[in-house]
Amino acid sequence: MKKMTGAQIILECLEREGVKHIFGYPGGAVIDLYDELTRRPNLKHFLVRHEQAAVHAADGYARASSKVGVALVTSGPGATNTVTGIASAYMDSIPIVVLTGQVPTALIGNDAFQEVDIVGITRPCTKHNYLVTDINKLAHTIHEAFHIARSGRPGPVLVDLPKNIQQASIVPKFPGEIKIKSYNPTYHANPRQVRRALDLILQAKQPLLYTGGGIVLSDASEELLKFADALQIPVTSTLMGLGGFDGTHSLWMGMLGMHGTYRANMAVSHCDVLIAVGARFDDRVTGKLEEFAPHAKIIHIDIDPSSISKNVVVDIPIVGDCRDTLKQLNNLLLDKPARDWASLREPWLDTIANWEKEHPLSYAWSDTVIKPQFVVEKLWEVTQGEAFITTEVGQNQMWAAQFYKFKKPRRLMTSGGLGAMGYGFPAAMGVQVAHPDAIVIDIAGDGSILMNIQELTTVVENNLPVKIAILNNAYLGMVRQWQQLLYEKRYSATSLAAQPDFVKVAEAFGAVGLRATKPEEVEPVIREALNTPRPVVMDFRVEPEECVMPMVPAGKAMHEMLLA
Repeated sequence: MKKMTGAQIILECLEREGVKHIFGYPGGAVIDLYDELTRRPNLKHFLVRHEQAAVHAADGYARASSKVGVALVTSGPGATNTVTGIASAYMDSIPIVVLTGQVPTALIGNDAFQEVDIVGITRPCTKHNYLVTDINKLAHTIHEAFHIARSGRPGPVLVDLPKNIQQASIVPKFPGEIKIKSYNPTYHANPRQVRRALDLILQAKQPLLYTGGGIVLSDASEELLKFADALQIPVTSTLMGLGGFDGTHSLWMGMLGMHGTYRANMAVSHCDVLIAVGARFDDRVTGKLEEFAPHAKIIHIDIDPSSISKNVVVDIPIVGDCRDTLKQLNNLLLDKPARDWASLREPWLDTIANWEKEHPLSYAWSDTVIKPQFVVEKLWEVTQGEAFITTEVGQNQMWAAQFYKFKKPRRLMTSGGLGAMGYGFPAAMGVQVAHPDAIVIDIAGDGSILMNIQELTTVVENNLPVKIAILNNAYLGMVRQWQQLLYEKRYSATSLAAQPDFVKVAEAFGAVGLRATKPEEVEPVIREALNTPRPVVMDFRVEPEECVMPMVPAGKAMHEMLLA
């Protein structure tokens, strides 16, 4: 093999990892990489207009495709602009590799132009990160970065690349299989623990499956459905787990937690065995820890041992991949005597059905004002639940979770753990790149959409027909809701009355802008948008003071819901 520059080695490594799409923004510290990109027709680069958007796009791409997303940015402010996106991916366990430029190694530590210690800055919010100071280790480092990002509990990995390393030349050695002595994730769960868990589940009268993003990330949906169906166990999930179980199935109870359904939260509060699969007992799910699942024995299945008993002490811990563990449970069930589980579960399922009748997920209809929930319902009806949905953060995110019935995994992309406003639109770009022929809709708020609205240029330039549905209430809705319910309507700094005309903004960028101000206009606007093969911004003028309900106030138990 002939000599290659560091820039050539990096892009060769990307191609060997199967990378086809990169989201990035150039600068002096990565100019050699961008020069080499001109000679790599198999690597398609998408020029974003802000580095945060590059990482969110890589994140959306990774979630929708199950591949590793890649972002490429320059040093200094280019690198620091990625931190929000990296932190969001870290909280949600999303496999991305972020390549950052860096000043030459001789200048590191000298406060050189556009120098920051991005390795130090991102150490708390990456699964791992690297500063490459030896070109002989470059190929191995890139390969190892992808291995770490996609294996075990996935997560973001950052590789910082000094300019002189990109320019130096060597005859490279490309590594084969990566083995790291100190890093060996447990995929196959301990069979003894799995048997203990199944014995406990079979004794339960009121069992409940509580699932999280691990179901989606490990592609465990089929095994979950098989297990729930076999034992007739009702299923709820976190925001990140939506789509991991068919949202139209009779055993589905909807999302649990702060804005979960009444029946899901009540079921958690009354179950006798709680089976947590790929979830981490986040505070938005547990509420007051002392009163979370107070009557239940808890089984926890997760590939990350540090997540088990971190927030809630469990009775049977199982470290392992969700799909592999559920497969073990399903195989063990085959050897058990057949029982009429439908009849045995009838009292429990009837109790849950009664909770649903008492307090269904609903909203007050209006003939004159558009209710935001109605918009989401119409999006679901018109797309028949087949669209890829991204969300921003706030009320729009919760209404999407409540009223769009996700039937398949990897159809919802949202910033769950970090709750990063501005996530949804660039994530939608990444999803559209991963699935160019799919319907991709960003359900947005008028506050969040402005945080990365510059990416309209990116979608127009690249003919990405992303649709944006703005639930425009002229407020920072979720904060306003708290102020309304808990702070005597003192609306401090939450009014967005001074906002742009989103239809004109869309047109100025070269996209299509549509608006609905009455309920009867909602469906025609959605259908026109979906029939338009270009980026479309839909501005839905909705009820300004609508609240997301149910709501569990901070510090309260899951059964202490505000219902109206």
